Amino acid sequence: MRADMIGEFELIEKYFNRPARRAALGVGDDCALIEPDPGMQLAISCDMLVEGRHFLSTVAPQRLGHKALAVNLSDLAACGAEPLAFTLALALPRADEAFLAPFAQGLFALAERHGCELVGGDTTAGPLNLAITVFGQLPAGQALLRSGARPGHDIWVSGRLGDARLALEVFRGRVSLPGDEFEQVRRAMECPEPRVALGLALRGLATSAIDLSDGLVGDLGQVMRRSGVGATIEVDALPRSDILAAQGPLLQRECLLAGGDDYELLFTAPRSRREAVLEAAAAANTEVSRCGTIDAGEALRVVDARGAVVAMPWQGYDHFRS
Repeated sequence: MRADMIGEFELIEKYFNRPARRAALGVGDDCALIEPDPGMQLAISCDMLVEGRHFLSTVAPQRLGHKALAVNLSDLAACGAEPLAFTLALALPRADEAFLAPFAQGLFALAERHGCELVGGDTTAGPLNLAITVFGQLPAGQALLRSGARPGHDIWVSGRLGDARLALEVFRGRVSLPGDEFEQVRRAMECPEPRVALGLALRGLATSAIDLSDGLVGDLGQVMRRSGVGATIEVDALPRSDILAAQGPLLQRECLLAGGDDYELLFTAPRSRREAVLEAAAAANTEVSRCGTIDAGEALRVVDARGAVVAMPWQGYDHFRS
């Protein structure tokens, strides 16, 4: 069968049909049916990836499949939810099997790692566009929210920040990197690792959480608004790769504070729980770094290692302003 002759239902059957495991009813009917365990709540999130806005046309299909699900699993992680299932709405310029096979491989490799099954969706012809809705569960009343930060709490981040933005600046021609270094930061941009295990470990410990999709400054601002607090970020304490650390200080700060596409977790916890946070992170096999404090008021301050205020000409990413 020629790549341009495969039909919609053949496409679904060949690349996206999977046996239902946790779902009461999976792909193929008008609705999927999901039964959370007794005493649990459903956590639901939806993210869309649009070619030219969220990913470049040069991205490998396998990595695109991974990222399409990873950004949604990252939302579950920020809520402290265990993944259950997801739906996929997929618009394709044409039903190209050379794209679909590796795309599905990347998508399902990550899904199977997290026990998250595809239970439905939609396909159509059109500009390349991916929309996933993900479903998770967590014990009632234990969700990590953006509204629980309080003055005096520590601010933490997972992993390392800024490499995805550095990769974008290479694509833009602003920065030049050797091939192996470029591949490392490009992988950070195209294959983010959702911190699901950390989110689960932080239940009952973190007082607020958010995943870093639009840059630390913008996403921390969401926590500040929902919690009614201010914050101080110690920019020199933000974790970064050796590749980013080798760049100029202004570019480093731009990537760290306003880069976006990191998909790490930013969370808060009382100072008295520092050891517990480190133990939870170790149990989740994830590095975390303490990088600031929650303040009274509403202002965001960024300071260096000496405590001097750092100028902040950057804001978080906004789809309609960036």
